[in-house]
This record gives sequence, structure tokens and C-alpha cells, in this order.
Amino acid sequence: MAYKQRIDGRGFDETRPIEAKVGVIQRADGSAMFKIGNTWAYAAVYGPRNLHPKFLQDPQRGILRCNYNMMPFSSSGERVRPGGSRRSKEISLVTEKALLPVLDLEEFPNSVVDVFIELPQTEAGSRCAGICAASMALADAGLNMKDLVCAVSLGRVDDKLLIDLDYSEESYKDGPVADIPIAMMPNSSKVTLLQMDGEISKEELMELLEKSRKVLMDIYEVQKRALKEKYHEVEV
Repeated sequence: MAYKQRIDGRGFDETRPIEAKVGVIQRADGSAMFKIGNTWAYAAVYGPRNLHPKFLQDPQRGILRCNYNMMPFSSSGERVRPGGSRRSKEISLVTEKALLPVLDLEEFPNSVVDVFIELPQTEAGSRCAGICAASMALADAGLNMKDLVCAVSLGRVDDKLLIDLDYSEESYKDGPVADIPIAMMPNSSKVTLLQMDGEISKEELMELLEKSRKVLMDIYEVQKRALKEKYHEVEV
């Protein structure tokens, strides 16, 4: 049976409702919350600070470390086992790679910037939500950045091309599914992350990438508005 309509009533090119806020963790150097549908991501930034042990230091630039963690019982699927996993390590690494292009860490040699991403509730799109939250938290920490990074999942469910897959679509059993997380620097349109799980044709992928531009720019506006709201409140 063909996938004709999204379960939550969205259009095929629509995201779930989005909320964002910065300065949500008091003792962090920078922090942010990014919510898309029922997926919540909190990011906290600590640093730049001296990196120990010293043999890990880079005398030419600072180092970015990201730690992605889904809390137990946060997932719409099976219970997440506490502690590190192969998946969390992989997402931590791709998050670092997605964020590094916007950061200038050369002024912080021998230092580290730590980003902790916690997800208390998830329903698909967790790595994209984490990247959005981490980007805002880095900006809130006052780090020199070329741009923000915005991210969203694209995909194919049966014969339909979709933006922002939810859990029911990722786990769809009656046809082929492809899940494609993408992250972008909005001012230059440079892609900092592109992954794919599943099968999709080149033509379908190019169509999805074209559709993603407007959605990512909409997410960028949400991120900017959250940052402006915090500092507008400070000025008042």
C-alpha cells in the first residue's frame, strides 16, 4: 500500500513544530535548547579551557569535543542503554565535523571546547536537533563563528519524498525508507554533514537537497531569533 498521507497531517515538505531558546543552563559558558516535534535537544558549552592530559593538546589551535547522549527511556523505540555506545560515538564525531567549519579555534592553542548534547526525549531527527542546539550554544558562549549550522532530516518513505521524518516514518514497514540527515552553513550554503541510511536514486536525492534549502533557512531564522531574544532581554 502506497504512503499517501503523513500520520500527523503535515505536508510532505513541512517540518514538525520548532522551538528554540538559548541560555537555558545557568553554569555553562553557553547553552541552548532546540525542539522539533517530540525531539528535544539540550546543548551546553564549556570552554575554551586548558586541555588535559597535555599530550592531547594542539599548539596551533584549540580542539572541539562533542558528546552526544540519549537518556534512558528517551526514545520512541527500544529503551536506550545508559552509557556510551557505538551509535553515540558516531553521532558525537559527525557532530564535531559538522560544527568545525564555522569555528575559528586558532586563537585558543592547547585548549579544548567541550559540547555536551543531552536528549531527554526523542522521536527521530535527534542528531539534527543536537547539531542545531550545539550551534546556538557555541554562539551563546561568545565564540568567534563564521556562521551558524542548521540541520534537518530528509528522506524517502515508499514513493514519497519527505522533509523531517518522524519515528513512524523511519520505521515504516510497507515500503522502502531512506533517512538523510543534512547540515548546512546557511550564509554560504555549504554542506557540513550529509549522511544516508537506505536507498534512493540520484534524481530523488537532488530533488530533496533542493527542497531542503528553504527549510534550513527557516530553521536558521528560528536559531537567530532565539539568540536575539536573549540579548534583547539583557539590553532591556
